[in-house]
Amino acid sequence: MSDAPILTFDTPSRLGKVVSVDTTRVLIAVENAALLPRASVGSLVAIQGTTAQEFLIGMTEPVTRQLREQIAHPDPMAPTTLAMEVVPDDALRTVLLGTYRTIEGTVHNRFKRGADSFPQIDRDCFLIEGGNLQRFMGLLGKDLDPKQRLELGHFVIDHSATAIANGDRFFQRHAAILGSTGSGKSCAVSLILERAHARKHANIIVFDMHGEYASLANPPARKECPTSTPIAAAFRIAGPGDLTKPAENVLFLPYWLLNREEMLSMILDRSDQNAPNQASRFTLHVRDLKEGTLKSEKKHDVRATFTVDSPIPYELPELLKKLKHDDTAKGTGTTGKEVKGEWEGRLTRFISRLEAKVEDRRYGFMFKPMEAALKYDWLAKQIAKLLAPGGDKHGIKVVDFSEVPSDVLPVVTGVFARLLYDVQFWMEPEKRTPFVFVCDEAHLYLPVRDDADAVEKQALYSFERIAKEGRKYGVSLLVVSQRPSDVSRTILSQCNNFLILRLTNDQDQNVVRRLMPDSLAGVLDGLPLLDTGEALLLGDAILLPARIKLKFPTIDPLSQTRNFWQEWGEMAPDSVAVVAAVETLRRQSRTASKID
Repeated sequence: MSDAPILTFDTPSRLGKVVSVDTTRVLIAVENAALLPRASVGSLVAIQGTTAQEFLIGMTEPVTRQLREQIAHPDPMAPTTLAMEVVPDDALRTVLLGTYRTIEGTVHNRFKRGADSFPQIDRDCFLIEGGNLQRFMGLLGKDLDPKQRLELGHFVIDHSATAIANGDRFFQRHAAILGSTGSGKSCAVSLILERAHARKHANIIVFDMHGEYASLANPPARKECPTSTPIAAAFRIAGPGDLTKPAENVLFLPYWLLNREEMLSMILDRSDQNAPNQASRFTLHVRDLKEGTLKSEKKHDVRATFTVDSPIPYELPELLKKLKHDDTAKGTGTTGKEVKGEWEGRLTRFISRLEAKVEDRRYGFMFKPMEAALKYDWLAKQIAKLLAPGGDKHGIKVVDFSEVPSDVLPVVTGVFARLLYDVQFWMEPEKRTPFVFVCDEAHLYLPVRDDADAVEKQALYSFERIAKEGRKYGVSLLVVSQRPSDVSRTILSQCNNFLILRLTNDQDQNVVRRLMPDSLAGVLDGLPLLDTGEALLLGDAILLPARIKLKFPTIDPLSQTRNFWQEWGEMAPDSVAVVAAVETLRRQSRTASKID
C-alpha cells in the first residue's frame, strides 16, 4: 500500500458536524441531507480529530430524520401573511471505535483500536463510502504478518475486502462461536479447522458431541470435490460394542484417571448420612492400592510425593473387596465378644452404586477398560497420541463423545481436558506446543454454575481453571454453543474473541450483551437479522468490530440442515433401516461387532 492517505474527503462527502459528545457516543447533526439515505446502521463515519492528519472512526447506530416547521423566508411580492414550511432535521449517532492517522511517526496510514481523544464540538464529519471504504477495510489486515492471518470471509459492508483476523490473538485469548440452530455455527467451526490445518503443526482437540465433524477425517465424495483430503484424525470414546476388540481409534478413560472428587461425584449420595464415612474409606483404600502399584513398579520417587488424585492404575475388584470387608467386618467388644463393626452396614449403598456402574456396559469405557489400560505406561502413550501424534498424523483430533451417557458426560469431558492440561502444565516450558480445546455444544457439559449438579461441577472446575490460567501454559478454549444463556458465565467472561451468528432468543442475546462493552450495544441489536453464514466478529483478533460473511468450508460438517419439504417428495422411509436402528438402540452402540 502506498504512503498516500487512504481517506480523502471533499465538500460533497461532508456529512455534518458534531453537536454532542457522551464518552464513546457522538451525535452528528446532518447538514448534507442527500447523504443521509446512504448512512445506514453499521456505516462508518470519520470525524476530524485534533489535527488534519487524524480522524476518529465511528460506527453508525440510529439514523434519524425528523420534520419540523419553521417560518418561510418572506417573499417581498407576496401578501404579508407569514408562511410556514416543513424542513428536515437530520441526525445520526455513532459509537467511537478507533483512531486513524495518515501518518504517525514514520508509519503511514495507521489505524488503532480506541479513541485517543474525544471529538470536539463542530468538528466536520464524513461518511466513509466508495473508494474510501474499500481502502479503509483493506487497511485492517494490512500490518498482519502472513503467519498470523486467519482468513474468514469478507466484510458485509464491503464485499471486496477480505475479513482477516489475527490467528494468534484469536486462539491465545480464548474465543467463542455462538449462534442459534441453523445459523452456520458448525460450518464456521469447520472453516476455522481448515485454516488451522494449513499450519504445519496445528494442535487442536475437538469435543464432538454428535459425530458431526467425522467428515473432516473421512470426507464424503462429491462431484464438485471428488478428491477431498482429510484434515483431521478421528477418535471416539469406546461404546458397549468396543469392549472386546477395540479399534485403534477407540479411546478408553479408565476409572483410575479420575481424581477423588470426580469419582465420588458419580457414586456418592451426599444426602446419605453415611456419606462422610463412605468417602473416607474410599479415599483410604484407593490411596493404598495406588501405593501398592508404585511399589510393584518400583517407582520410588513417585511414591514419595504422590497423592490420592495422582493418575496411577489400581485394580477395581481389589477396591470392592476392601470396601465389602469394611462393610461386613465385626468388631471386638471390651469383653472380647463380637460386636458390630465400626464400618459395618455403612458402606452398603455406596458399594451397590459402584457395582451398578461397573456392571453397566454403557460405562465400559471407564469401568471395563481393555487390559492394556491398567498398565502403568499406558497413560503416557495415550496422551502422546493426542498431544504429539508425530509423523504424518493429523494435528487436528476429533473425539466423538456421542455414545457417552449423558449423566456422566460432564465428568468425562472434564477428566479428558484436565489430564491434557495437567500434562501441559508439568511439561518443560520451552517444549510445550500450544493446543486448543474446541468445546462443541458446550451447554451440554459446561452449564451455569448455579444450575450445575455434582457431576457437572467437576467439569466446570476443570474448564474454568483452563479459562483462567490456560493462556500461561499454551492451552486455549474455543467455546461453541447455540445457547449461551446456558453456558458458564465464568468461561464466557474469559473469552476475548467472539464470532456471533444469528441469535433469536432474548435470553441468549442478553447474555452476549452483558459480555460486551456498552459501546457495542447498538452493534448487537442486529443479531436476530443476520443471514445464515453471517456473523459479527468482535474482540482482540480484529481491530474493528465487523459484520462478515463467512466463507464456506471445503468439507461440510454432517450437521447440514435437511430439506424436509423436498425430501418428503423424493425420499421414502426405509423400514429395514428402522429395524436396524431398533437393534442399535438395544445394544447402545453403532458398532456392529459382537458383544460377548
